[in-house]
Amino acid sequence: MARQNGIVQPLLTDLYQITMAYAYWKSGKVNDVAVFDLFFRTNPFQGEFTIFAGLEECMKFLENFHYSNSDIKYLKQTLPENIEPEFYLYLKELTCKDIIVSAIEEGSVVFPRVPLLRVEGPLIVAQLLETTLLTLVNFASLMATNAARYRMVAGKNVSLLEFGLRRAQGPDGGLSASKYAYIGGFDGTSNVLAGKMFNIPVKGTHAHSFVTSFSTLDDIHRVTLTHAQTREPCNLLESAMEWRSRVSTVIDVSTEESSDGELAALISYAIAFPTGFLALVDTYDVKRSGLLNFCAVALALNDCGYRAVGIRIDSGDLAYLSVLARETFEKVGETFNVPWFAKLTIVASNDINEETILSLNEQGHKIDCFGIGTHLVTCQRQPALGCVYKLVEINGQPRIKLSQDVGKVTIPGHKEAYRLFGADGHALIDLLQRSSEPAPVVGQKVLCRHPFQESKRAYVIPSYVEHLYKICWKDGRVCTAPKPLSKVRERVQSSLRTLRQDIKRNLNPTPYKVAVSDDLYNFIHDLWLQNAPIGELS
Repeated sequence: MARQNGIVQPLLTDLYQITMAYAYWKSGKVNDVAVFDLFFRTNPFQGEFTIFAGLEECMKFLENFHYSNSDIKYLKQTLPENIEPEFYLYLKELTCKDIIVSAIEEGSVVFPRVPLLRVEGPLIVAQLLETTLLTLVNFASLMATNAARYRMVAGKNVSLLEFGLRRAQGPDGGLSASKYAYIGGFDGTSNVLAGKMFNIPVKGTHAHSFVTSFSTLDDIHRVTLTHAQTREPCNLLESAMEWRSRVSTVIDVSTEESSDGELAALISYAIAFPTGFLALVDTYDVKRSGLLNFCAVALALNDCGYRAVGIRIDSGDLAYLSVLARETFEKVGETFNVPWFAKLTIVASNDINEETILSLNEQGHKIDCFGIGTHLVTCQRQPALGCVYKLVEINGQPRIKLSQDVGKVTIPGHKEAYRLFGADGHALIDLLQRSSEPAPVVGQKVLCRHPFQESKRAYVIPSYVEHLYKICWKDGRVCTAPKPLSKVRERVQSSLRTLRQDIKRNLNPTPYKVAVSDDLYNFIHDLWLQNAPIGELS
């Protein structure tokens, strides 16, 4: 497996996991066997689906789970003095060899109450894994879901680039955001280290500071470029100046209005990157300066045998400016018989979120690519997913957590999860069953019940049944090799295609149903009655 994040280690946990471990150890529960479920209660971003991500990192954590000598030394200094020395010897020998983890495939669409991970094994070890597993799954799944939502509103023909490193919550947040944005459907990142570590395509142009660092044409220190075919020198400055005069009459913009400093910057950038010339055009004025200077340099590059890539707009009315840019490129291309000019790429950035893209779609924008940063990587609309990790069985005995808030009542016991599909290929319902029950059968009627509302029930006759869990960790090793990010990315899109459009829509989506079997329903409510205290009136 790829290298583990260095900060993901057993001490990346909450103190109470270790104090509980000591209390378990002191109570003689070393040989107790537990089952924990990791799940969430509500879909993020006011939507009705979530993308499961972070499983590969969980497997790396289990592979490397071990308390080092320095960990033990620190714990001895931190925990109360009355901790028995034998407990530290016990911790030092702990590994995950007796843990079994079953999980839904990474990149799958998932829903509330359905466990993403089922962790079985020694109580103390399973308890010690809680916080770290949660931190590895929570942000990863939230981020992948956010990215998938951007991909849906942008459409399949528009490229999406993640530009959020500078706004992310620290370096690790930035790296995680780049990785899971790619899984969720983004096409590339500006984050160079993420590109190296995760084999994600890296993209970028230049900032406004590059443009403003040039004041006049005298700031250009090199004006020649070798022709792509003939290898003869081309004077890009002379050619660009000539083209600027010719283009200005076509698009009705005076050369007096355009910035010479901006032209100098674009010529210098084109000389540096003649095969990848994508220029920022909003430093001064897109209409009166940026487009004119870009077209002049792009046509000069064309004379030297190179094709420009396009422009980036980082401010202003993106719908209007993108339409203006496309019309300008079409007009220039037609006038000067340069057909490919009409297809130049238009990239837009500038604090873009889901609502921005939806609004731009309504306005008929001509943008080919969105660069998205802050709202994507910080998940500004909802900064946490809220996964929880709950004990559901101990030594073969089911456990239930009760609450006056019914949504926080856990579904007890060792369970299996199935996704039932209709004849049209769309997922109908996710069904939780006790592990002792037979799996649903294609073509046979299944009674599906709401776990807590007695009257909500329905018969489902599935055309296809998918067992959601696969054992991914057993006997101290990974059982199923993790897929490359590109395959996980494909899994996200194929999994989303199994949902009806009304479940995925941005406004008022239809809730997807999660049910329990009739047997599990009765089991839950019998256990609930057994554990709920009986009130007394006097």
